[in-house]
Amino acid sequence: MAILYGFHAVLARAKQQASSVEEVLYDQSRKDKRMQQCLDKLHKARVKCTPADGERLEKAAGHGNHQGLVAFAKELERTTDLFEIIDTYGKDTLLLVLDGVTDPHNLGACLRSADAAGVHAVILPKDKSVGITPVVSKVACGAAETIPVITVTNLARTLKEIQEAGVWCIGTAGEADDTLYDLKLTGPTAWVLGAEGEGMRRLTRETCDQLVRIPMMGTVESLNVSVASSVCLFETLRQRIQAQK
Repeated sequence: MAILYGFHAVLARAKQQASSVEEVLYDQSRKDKRMQQCLDKLHKARVKCTPADGERLEKAAGHGNHQGLVAFAKELERTTDLFEIIDTYGKDTLLLVLDGVTDPHNLGACLRSADAAGVHAVILPKDKSVGITPVVSKVACGAAETIPVITVTNLARTLKEIQEAGVWCIGTAGEADDTLYDLKLTGPTAWVLGAEGEGMRRLTRETCDQLVRIPMMGTVESLNVSVASSVCLFETLRQRIQAQK
């Protein structure tokens, strides 16, 4: 059973697959327009909505940052076959690989950007990764419910298998000679990023086909991983849109 909370996460699941939402608890003390509009949409989707007090909502969510909405939903079945995804999208394949992202807010923001940029799957290592938690789902604003998130035991081995399937694996590193703007990104691509601070693990870095950097003109040395992934993914999207004209 998945626990979702916050307006974006709950409404995204109801829009995607209302039948999977078993019940939504809502703050009975909220009479504002936003809550009413949300309840109207849930009722139209035939989702069971139950009024609740703050204590019950906080207990259900695990904390108080739920915006007055907590949903209990079935886990969605999504393909976890990475190579089925690559076969499906072929030369248009776009993947995001995240190594060592343990902060749920960062992972949620990465998923949100990945969904917006048209990423076909996000790949996480089993170790050194926060995984999909209720906090991740809330920050992702529904993206955690729609984009395939694939957890692998051996990330370096998975990267090699991706390469054998014809996908070019590009890692980000501040010391790289080339910048992401030097690349042609219209072919099958996997962006590989590590958490800020430590970055990618050594073996992950060594397995990448190419390392590039994001040009930095100010005094800061690095970007938050969610910001960096957005920059890389949307440059890829820009090039692909341009190539179609």
